[in-house]
Amino acid sequence: MINTPRSYGAMAVAPHHLAAQSATAVMREGGNAIEAMIAAAASIAVVYPHMNGIGGDSFWIIVPPGGEPIAIDACGPAALAASIAAYKERGCAAIPIRGPLAANTVAGTIGGWHCAQGLAAEFGGKLPLSRLLRDAIGYARNGVPVTRSQELATRNKLPELKDQPGFAQQFLINGALPLAGQRFLQPRMAKTLERLVADGLDSYYRGALAADIAQDLADVGSLVGREDLQRYAAARKVPLHLDHSAGDLYNMTPPTQGVISLAILGLLDRAGLSTVEADSADHVHLVVEATKLAFGLRDKHLTDPAHMQVLAQSLLAAQDLDTLARRIDPAQAAPWGKGRGPGDTIWMGAIDQDGMAVSFIQSIYHEFGSGVVLPRTGINWQNRGASFSLDEKALLALVPGKKPFHTLNPAAARLKDGRVMVYGTMGGDGQPQTQAAVFTRHVVFGQPLQTAVSAPRWLLGRTWGQSTDSLKLEQRFPSEVVDELRLRGHDVEMLGEYDETVGHAGALVRHPDGLLEGAADPRSDGMVSAF
Repeated sequence: MINTPRSYGAMAVAPHHLAAQSATAVMREGGNAIEAMIAAAASIAVVYPHMNGIGGDSFWIIVPPGGEPIAIDACGPAALAASIAAYKERGCAAIPIRGPLAANTVAGTIGGWHCAQGLAAEFGGKLPLSRLLRDAIGYARNGVPVTRSQELATRNKLPELKDQPGFAQQFLINGALPLAGQRFLQPRMAKTLERLVADGLDSYYRGALAADIAQDLADVGSLVGREDLQRYAAARKVPLHLDHSAGDLYNMTPPTQGVISLAILGLLDRAGLSTVEADSADHVHLVVEATKLAFGLRDKHLTDPAHMQVLAQSLLAAQDLDTLARRIDPAQAAPWGKGRGPGDTIWMGAIDQDGMAVSFIQSIYHEFGSGVVLPRTGINWQNRGASFSLDEKALLALVPGKKPFHTLNPAAARLKDGRVMVYGTMGGDGQPQTQAAVFTRHVVFGQPLQTAVSAPRWLLGRTWGQSTDSLKLEQRFPSEVVDELRLRGHDVEMLGEYDETVGHAGALVRHPDGLLEGAADPRSDGMVSAF
């Protein structure tokens, strides 16, 4: 059993230890949690490049010590040239998963850092961008050891990515597969980050750097152009809210599935979860059945909010959740179709000395995104726009300027006992399910925070590296739990003991007296860092 790390100062958690340490180093120097997260976001983009990068999107939930939580939507829209007609003219029956035509949306994450930097200043933040990006620049220039996760992702995806523009130059070492422990250098990324320091984060969209990015995108054949970059800015939002018996729960607005994560917890709050045993077949069954109902809401309603027919907050209305919860059969699995697909992501959290808490998620969608690496800047562009449909009648139909659906959703809670919690995970369909596992284990069943993250997990549907829609269970579940779930009609598939398929989760909790607790996922290369 791994003990839960504790501290009375500040704390951060990330799926790579260097990113967590970047965050706490900033807070030790007096930076607030928002500034710390910018530093961590820059570091994780360099040290975990198969999972995220500055060519992707990000989302923030910020819970200040007082006042209402704030969200930042740093999701880029489809290019103005990205139309259904444009793809059909190119002979595409669907948007390609990889390559230049998959790189069809603006990368919003740097805009999110820019928005967050302004917000940090409003809360007293004073550290310069040069300090916040210093670690990341050093890691890019001097190199970092390849993780086993990066080695495996490169090995598994190399056949489909090796011929994409710039991929081999960026992600192979002297033309060979990078092996765990080898030094991984990114000199072009170091220069790009230095240019952001010199010219400001907004230069990514409206400066000399933006001109180079636009030229790179044009050269590789992407539909994203200079005007798309110039039109983009991240936006502050009011996060979605669930009134839960344990407190106030928050998550991200559409186009993310944050409302689905909240709906699952709202359904479980009504389905008698607190009366069953933690990690039993009853526990897993109830979460899985709530997930199916919530995914039904997702597939019916969720897209760019400008194209939705209902307000996302209305899906969390108490009476509607009451009605939906009554459909859960505690003894029998409901029919299940298929998931929305994989997602490659990182989640990180930070809480500073004053109690400000940040829940943050950053992604390039699939492993290595589109696989396209821009030649001048070394930016690996996301393939988030591959989630669009070329069926003009579909909910996720491609429209120029429309935001793509995101599995990403950072979570936070203010509990009735005075605790503040931030938590999240990577992993496509698995994100809401793992959030439910961590939250219910810790808050509903009272498990230690690290136990809630480390304990065996499950996944209904698909996540990164998976293409089946079965109910996947880690092998550490007792055989009687597995057998009982099969008896209830679940199509069970067994995974490894600590399997990356179920994602890299993490969580931080601040108690009313200032005590901090953290949990990192043993399935990742992460850690809790504190002082």
